[in-house]
Amino acid sequence: MQFFKICIRSWVKFGLFFSQQIHDCCMFGGEDRRVGSRTIYVGHRPCPANEVFIPPKFCDNRIVSSKYTVWNFLPKNLFEQFRRIANFYFLIIFLVQVIVDTPTSPVTSGLPLFFVITVTAIKQGYEDWLRHKADNEVNKYRVTVLEDGRRIQKESEKIKVGDVLEVEEDETFPCDLILLQSSRDDGTCFVTTASLDGESNHKTHYTVPDTERDVESLNATIECEQPQPDLYKFVGRMHIYKNNEEPSLRSLGPENLLLKGATLKNTQSICGVAVYTGMETKMALNYQGKSQKRSVVEKSINAFLLVYLCILVSKALVCTTLKYVWQSKPGQDEPWYNEKTLKEKETNLYLNMFTDFLSFMVLFNFIIPVSMYVTVEMQKFLGSFFISWDKDFFDSEIEEGALVNTSDLNEELGQVEYVFTDKTGTLTQNNMEFIECCIDGHQYKYRDASSEVDGFCVTDGPMNTEREELFLRALCLCHTVQVKESTEQVVPPLQEQRGFIASSPDEIALVQGAMRYGFTFLGLESKTMKILNRTNDVEMYELLHVLNFDPVRRRMSVIVRSISGETLLFCKGADSSIFPRVKQEEVEKIRMHVERNATDGYRTLCVAYKHLTAEEYDQVDSGLREARLALQDREEKLMAVYNQVETGMNLIGATAVEDRLQEEAAETMEALQGAGIKVWVLTGDKMETAKSTCYACRLFKRNTELLELTVRTLESPGKRREDRLHDLLLEYHKKTVGTLDYKSLNWSSQDYGFIVDGATLSMVLNSSSENNLHDYKDLFLQICQNCTSVLCCRMAPLQKAQIVKMVKNSKGSPITLSIGDGANDVSMILEAHVGIGIKGKEGRQAVRNSDYAIPKLKHLKKLLLGHGHLYYVRIAHLVQYFFYKNLCFILPQFLYQFFCGCSQQPLYDAAYLTMYNICFTSMPILAYSLFEQHISIEMLLENATLYRQIGKNAMLRWGPFLYWTLLGVFHGLVFFFGVWFLFSNPALQDNGQAFGNWSYGTIVFTILVFTVTLKLALDTRHWTWINHFVIWGSLAFYVFFSFFWGGVIWPFLRQQRLYFVFANMLSSVSAWLVIIVLILLSLLPEILYVVLRKPRGPYARQVVL
Repeated sequence: MQFFKICIRSWVKFGLFFSQQIHDCCMFGGEDRRVGSRTIYVGHRPCPANEVFIPPKFCDNRIVSSKYTVWNFLPKNLFEQFRRIANFYFLIIFLVQVIVDTPTSPVTSGLPLFFVITVTAIKQGYEDWLRHKADNEVNKYRVTVLEDGRRIQKESEKIKVGDVLEVEEDETFPCDLILLQSSRDDGTCFVTTASLDGESNHKTHYTVPDTERDVESLNATIECEQPQPDLYKFVGRMHIYKNNEEPSLRSLGPENLLLKGATLKNTQSICGVAVYTGMETKMALNYQGKSQKRSVVEKSINAFLLVYLCILVSKALVCTTLKYVWQSKPGQDEPWYNEKTLKEKETNLYLNMFTDFLSFMVLFNFIIPVSMYVTVEMQKFLGSFFISWDKDFFDSEIEEGALVNTSDLNEELGQVEYVFTDKTGTLTQNNMEFIECCIDGHQYKYRDASSEVDGFCVTDGPMNTEREELFLRALCLCHTVQVKESTEQVVPPLQEQRGFIASSPDEIALVQGAMRYGFTFLGLESKTMKILNRTNDVEMYELLHVLNFDPVRRRMSVIVRSISGETLLFCKGADSSIFPRVKQEEVEKIRMHVERNATDGYRTLCVAYKHLTAEEYDQVDSGLREARLALQDREEKLMAVYNQVETGMNLIGATAVEDRLQEEAAETMEALQGAGIKVWVLTGDKMETAKSTCYACRLFKRNTELLELTVRTLESPGKRREDRLHDLLLEYHKKTVGTLDYKSLNWSSQDYGFIVDGATLSMVLNSSSENNLHDYKDLFLQICQNCTSVLCCRMAPLQKAQIVKMVKNSKGSPITLSIGDGANDVSMILEAHVGIGIKGKEGRQAVRNSDYAIPKLKHLKKLLLGHGHLYYVRIAHLVQYFFYKNLCFILPQFLYQFFCGCSQQPLYDAAYLTMYNICFTSMPILAYSLFEQHISIEMLLENATLYRQIGKNAMLRWGPFLYWTLLGVFHGLVFFFGVWFLFSNPALQDNGQAFGNWSYGTIVFTILVFTVTLKLALDTRHWTWINHFVIWGSLAFYVFFSFFWGGVIWPFLRQQRLYFVFANMLSSVSAWLVIIVLILLSLLPEILYVVLRKPRGPYARQVVL
């Protein structure tokens, strides 16, 4: 009964569980607005101890990313494969050939279909086996669990919510934990979250007060929110029970939560209690399930296939109708030389008509050959090796080249319209460097360690050494940097080699910058910060409070007390955040430096200080303590105290820090934009850092007007956030979309850049009103699409995927590409049409889940503008050529039915029907689709605008498709009626004998093979020895096969239709003449176009449209 009382009490306190709105209500903002919660018993011990304990049920800690099991693989895989129109169509044709007596053998359709299905199943099965293997590595990982005072080794998948775990340094947290105990004296630990948000910097987490001393006997319960994907939000509270005393209450926040996938650093060990496990961890909730991606070419093939299916059905209907019209005439149904059997006479007329219809379907079935799909698969598979073999993709640092995880999307690389890129580790090296600083209007550079007067200064008076030292002390004190501990007893490192760890790399850069000018941070011990000044004296300051950085304030502060008892506040932050809070006469000295450094792409921070009296400090101290203990509106109360104390400060100077870009990052971004590709930066980093990176990468330029939609811009007195959001969206929409007509009339237009953060994006995508949701998303998307570049900062991994999905599903279905290097990028990599992983420093999860992997960002330029362009042109030509050559193949067969009473008489021999797509015409187009370069890769990289010519599936639209179809009809008519005109003279041989129907079909087939092969030769612009070999070799093989097939009596054939037909045909001069004339007549338009066309532009000789 006691347990049920606790449950009822919890439900009354925390309200109902609204799983869809967890991320909107991440704080306990009042008793009537609390989200659903869970109660966790630490160590599975009842609290109080005399109550009956019934363990609650939560999910286990297994991770499942695989798609198939042993039992469902075969049916599920076959179902997925036969969902493809082509596979299902060929299955039906195969069954018809088996059941109905058709003119061709079932082997002609069944064997290629079986080959395609088998190869695809093996490939997908192997990929899923790798996923099973990766899951097992995670689930079978051994962890240490504390149970009844003992340390027990368990498999990770057996962890339960409430278990107390011990994790050692450099180990990864197996689930989401609340930190209870740390080996560090100050009750903190450091972690890296590279696999979650891409940041490799150390983040500080804190233990829950009163839990450190005796974790094994701790009696406590945790009430926290239900699982939600937001990495940066967590609200809960812990009830600690001691003997018969009233339970003490401790608030829990994200600083107490250790996330699955993060790694423990610079801390020997910690103990924590599991709160979220398995697929309920924040990492798992941010994982986007892997789905099968289909290229735009495959969709075009399916559309063309439907057209040709309609043509096929029409042909079969016409022939079936004409057959029975013919047979309705007296004497035609049952001529004297072909009397019907009794069984045929008793067969139902409509059944005969249906059977004949199916027979015609099979006879004309070769208009859609399965060999096209086999050739396409081979082209994709073999073509992918050119990416792996490209020496330009080889990186000497990691001694690896490019990697192709899937070959199904090669041509998609040539159709990309949007690139979504991570920042940290992708655009940048995540390696900040101190460049310069400005103190009271004087610029300091490291090259000579001396100051120089800047022409932009207002005052050019003598520099103040006291102000210099105050500025450098501020850099040494205003941060959360820790000196890296060494576990080995070695000689202390030199100052220049001293190791630092911090939550942000720019903090380390500033501390190292201060070292260059003689002030060294020695570390933090028991709330005492030590610095070594220029005279090698150690200065000690008591750290009283840290006012942490947040994206709304865009600044951080520390309050310290010197040995002399002086209380100081040091503050650093963005210029827009610091300037309004300092004396305005000091601003002008610094402003020009800040603006110039920001234009150069540097990360700028302003530094200020303030003396606090004893009364001021006491007021601030009591306010901070009260706010930090609050369970409701904690962040708002802290913000009020921060804003109160951070006013009336004195500005000292500013710093410029460079986040080094990846090699050729700016050039790569410029090339992509020149190719008509829009680049969006999706990062979990702070807005100021990301904005500086965008300037450095030339995504934002000097004339770019930035439109900001962040939590800071939504703060407006007297207005709700949703109202302010609506106003800003309308304002930005009017600027970007509303001026399009004006832009179209005036060639000069304003470039816009759009900045949005994760919190605001949640409001846009998850509005409480469905009408507002629809309006917000439409406005937001239109604004983004009409900006040159978009920056999304403070993004959770799942939000990155939501952005990609929103653009992918927008009007026009643009092709999207996502590129990143960390596990936090996996969701957007899986969501985009094409996913690129960078083989960076953040592990290999992005590489394993990507479609392609490259060592550096600079390789993306050649991958898209070079390989992608050529892949698309090759496979588009392959698809159009295949439909064209099979229309040429079957149209004479259809026309022949008008001259044989629609009797299903084949025009070609069965050997020709089978070999046409398999041997005679398949190898030349395969070689073309692998080696063709209508423009050299060097010129494609030099002129990025060439990429636009093939955009939006230009070569597989209905216009080019209609051209190829009409060309096939023209050639088919020339083949058939040209030979028919020849046969109007019955005596074509020297001995006066007449040619028969098989000779007629052989002449047509010979013209067909030579014409379609020579047509491909005319289209070829890049000749290799392989092209020569397969083109001329295929023609030679056809001649040799025809002689060989018709020159030998084959004992396994019931009837040999082509015995010496080919040899007799070539003995006729008339046959030779008609073959040569009809080939030239068919190719004459193409020859005239190649000869007479006028080159246009510098690349015209290489461009073939």
